[in-house]
Amino acid sequence: MLNILWPVFFLLAAIAALANWWQGDAEVFARMMTALFDMAKTSIEICIALAGSLALWMRFLMIAERAGLMNALARVLAPLFRRLMPEVPNGHPALGFLTMNCAANVLGLDNAATPIGLKAMRALQELNPTPDTATNAQILFLVLNASSLTLLPVTIFVYRAQQGAADPAAVFLPILLATSASSLAGLFAVAVVQRLKFDWVMWGYVLAIGAVLAMLMSSLATLPAALLTEVSSLTGNLVLFSILLGFLSYAFYRKIAVYDAFIEGAKGGFEIAIQLLPYLVAMLAAIGVLRASGALDWALSGIRYVVTLFNGDIRFVDALPTALIKPFSGSGARAMMIETMKNFGVDSFPARLAAVIQGSTETTFYVLAVYFGAVGVRYTRHAIPCALFADLCGVLAAIAVCYWFFG
Repeated sequence: MLNILWPVFFLLAAIAALANWWQGDAEVFARMMTALFDMAKTSIEICIALAGSLALWMRFLMIAERAGLMNALARVLAPLFRRLMPEVPNGHPALGFLTMNCAANVLGLDNAATPIGLKAMRALQELNPTPDTATNAQILFLVLNASSLTLLPVTIFVYRAQQGAADPAAVFLPILLATSASSLAGLFAVAVVQRLKFDWVMWGYVLAIGAVLAMLMSSLATLPAALLTEVSSLTGNLVLFSILLGFLSYAFYRKIAVYDAFIEGAKGGFEIAIQLLPYLVAMLAAIGVLRASGALDWALSGIRYVVTLFNGDIRFVDALPTALIKPFSGSGARAMMIETMKNFGVDSFPARLAAVIQGSTETTFYVLAVYFGAVGVRYTRHAIPCALFADLCGVLAAIAVCYWFFG
């Protein structure tokens, strides 16, 4: 997908630049080249700043993994998956991998989630009577991964901190609400298509999650709009610190060598920062050229025009590029989020909305390509429509929540 998307950015930039030059904008090509070199420099600066922050968080997540918290969360989720995937026999290894993968995603352990997810997909493929066609269980697993319910959106906090946000965790509650909406929408979409029958255990999980979200939203609804950002900031920082303290306490109780785990996790943080560099350079350069050429502004102007026809607020439009690219490219959406932060200011409404959108869903087509490609599935049936429906609900929820919290 990126092999198509990346050159298309440059092609669109070239067309827009030629149009602007024809209309008398003699500086358009100079702006494009300046943007190209500026974004390359920005990529290096981002990776240097990310190295320390990612190392810090990877240390704590390594401690959580060593302490067995991921396995504990997997045991909590196991009864739900046994009912959501009735064609998977009780005790089959796939159920263990499925729950561990979701547990890793919830805790933000992306490096652990992907290899475990691939094991889960291979285990499900062993039960597949038609190897080139996705089963119901595989589709449900993929949609839940694409909707990506995440309790700890660490990387988004890190990017906001690197760009100079006054409070990087101010978007914690909006992201939590948006990603919950995305995951629940994906689950119900698959349940409707596959005609899953909800028993009292399944309804118990759904109602428990719904009750927590309802209590959270009802308590927030009583607050003045001016206090919502402050409450989100306080809650986000308090929850994050409590989780870190919980990691350390539980690991100490389990007699884990916390310092050794902390040091080992740091190595993973630095490696991730270095691995991100080529992707950031490529995508930031393409997006910088696209904006400098005027192509991005043209597209957004068209959307603004449509919104104004219905007397709508247009501030959300500047964050839409992140939403439009996210299903196709995680690195592209990340670069677009960073570019929005740089262009409008990290604490502006568009930048905050872009961060919430980034945290509300996963890279749908990438997830489907990796997991289905790993087992040779070619016919995905209703996986893509259900995953895109979850994406749409996540983006709409992100827009609504950001207007609620940030005005």
